[in-house]
Amino acid sequence: MLPRDAHPPLHDVRVLDAARVLAGPFCGQLLGDLGADVIKLERPGQGDDTRGWGPPFLGPFSAYFLSCNRNKRAITLDVQTPDGRAVLDELLVKSDVLIENFRTDSAEKLGLTPDALLARHPRLIVCSISGFGRTGPLRDAPGYDFAVQALSGLMNITGPVEGPPCKVGVAVADVLTGLYAATAILACLHARTQSGHGYAIDLALHDCALAAQVNVAQAYLSGGAVPPRQGNAHLQIVPYQLFETADGWIVLNVGNDAQWRAFCQAADAAELGANPRYATNRFRVETRDELVPKVAAIMRIRSTAEWEQRLVAATVPHAVVRDYSGVFADEQTLARGMKVTVRDPAGNPVDLIGNPVRLTGAPVALPTMPPGLGEQTAAVLRDLLGMDATRIEELRAKGVV
Repeated sequence: MLPRDAHPPLHDVRVLDAARVLAGPFCGQLLGDLGADVIKLERPGQGDDTRGWGPPFLGPFSAYFLSCNRNKRAITLDVQTPDGRAVLDELLVKSDVLIENFRTDSAEKLGLTPDALLARHPRLIVCSISGFGRTGPLRDAPGYDFAVQALSGLMNITGPVEGPPCKVGVAVADVLTGLYAATAILACLHARTQSGHGYAIDLALHDCALAAQVNVAQAYLSGGAVPPRQGNAHLQIVPYQLFETADGWIVLNVGNDAQWRAFCQAADAAELGANPRYATNRFRVETRDELVPKVAAIMRIRSTAEWEQRLVAATVPHAVVRDYSGVFADEQTLARGMKVTVRDPAGNPVDLIGNPVRLTGAPVALPTMPPGLGEQTAAVLRDLLGMDATRIEELRAKGVV
């Protein structure tokens, strides 16, 4: 039996999450899931913009906020004030990582640029997230996920073949940037154990969205032609797309030539399987315009349930298109813990999306309810910085916390 740690992997790491909206908070949530003590810093009285992004709401919590703020403690702090910046520096002395998406001009004015922060806190890992990064002509431009999807080329490869460009159904540039941010932070934490010094991470939503287009963007760099929009098909694999059945929709994922032959057998389409023009994926891609209509006509003959039965028996990869009611009722979803239930301060159950990381040899943090605005301010200032009740009330009276 493998040994098992008593604590999650990041139990000795403290993260100050001073970012707003999605990319930074999503990164902080991932680190919290792995055991880090994540302290969410928000503006007094207002908090993260996403607290108000709804409906739907569960009590005072928007669904948007709930999606990216579990496993955190929350404090309020106005870093625009000298007292607030002094408290921030005290917190950073006790922290390993700062996640921030300060505006460049504000960071320079307040002395909160990565260089200034590392000068005061030489072991700190500063992860700066912005729309376009700290360099280049757009470094000061605001970055919104929708705009980034447009500018990065992602929208141009998404949507119906004959229709307009289309964004992805979730703020994918933000989510991807949060993932890249968590990876970079973990790398810097590892490096710091040897170097002893801190690091600055500069992450741009635009860069991350472009990097995530992998083979499609590389097809342009390699071939020089802008790939045509594929809709629900695949640029480089055929047949690998959505097909209509007699009563619904099903995704067919024929990823290699053996699966193509298995599909033809399952579809009672021996003539397709025997045709040398379709024998290899390269041939199928080259004859896409004649082959796909033939497959589409075959798929419309049978019901979705019958296709599922046939494709499962033939071990041909496929999937039925589901909505969330089906996803969160699915046995696989539940078996993997991708729906978890936490309790709000009043003890009421709240369902959240689960953490996808599964570890052997160490636990992950148990999910906790996303915090209310400033819910742990007094406790953090008292326990972490040693402030007494009088000092905390003075800061509160001045609007600093």
